[in-house]
Amino acid sequence: MPLPPGLCYNHPMDWELPAIVLDTRPYGEGDVIATLMTSEHGAHRGLARGGSSRAQGGLWQPGNFVQARWTARLADQLGTFRGELIHATASSVIDDALALAMLTAVCAQSEDALPEREPHEAVFAGMIALLPRLALGETVLPELVLWETVLLADLGFGLDLSSCAVTGATEGLAYVSPKTGRAVTAEGAGIWSERLLRLPGFMTGAADSGPEDWRDGLRLTGHFLARDVFGARHRPLPMARQMLYDRVVALVADSPPADLENRDAG
Repeated sequence: MPLPPGLCYNHPMDWELPAIVLDTRPYGEGDVIATLMTSEHGAHRGLARGGSSRAQGGLWQPGNFVQARWTARLADQLGTFRGELIHATASSVIDDALALAMLTAVCAQSEDALPEREPHEAVFAGMIALLPRLALGETVLPELVLWETVLLADLGFGLDLSSCAVTGATEGLAYVSPKTGRAVTAEGAGIWSERLLRLPGFMTGAADSGPEDWRDGLRLTGHFLARDVFGARHRPLPMARQMLYDRVVALVADSPPADLENRDAG
């Protein structure tokens, strides 16, 4: 039976697949330890010889799509990577501070949260769709938040945004319980609304969104990522993710109030 396109196994210690670069760290003189993500092997580390050289430095940048080959004598060894560039995501966002912050946050969370060599196909597929669009800037923030919900679900901490935990209603969902991760309507929240996390409309299918929605979406997913994914391992939310949130908070501060926008529109 032929192997699927792009997939090549010679033996268990030799594979070649499309991959996303998540992280690189210097190793010795000119080499790097690279963490790549593939659909079949999840987050996978290996030695990229000459990875910090002028010839290869641009290849092993976080966010880049590469055709990677990993080889090792034994399956549990670090092994070595070789790669060819497919798409230079990193260079496409280098001049946009917000887009670069989004790229860094996505890669940092994936590298830190995903168990090594454990497939997470939904997370990988989401990154394949998301990363090339980051160059579009702030309008992609809802997609990033939704990708974070996929990351939570794939790690066993999915949110339940299908119906109100109190009334059972499927429309008018406005909040999420910080304890259970279940959605709540304004009616169901009652006097406890200030203790709940605001649920922006784009997370339940609304088309329009703005800076306050992006901020609240990041705050919502960030709460559960910090508590359930990273906190469970006694690790903080990655600094890159916190810096992205701070940038979006600044966007809210710089945006005109909604009532002023409405007056201008009138």
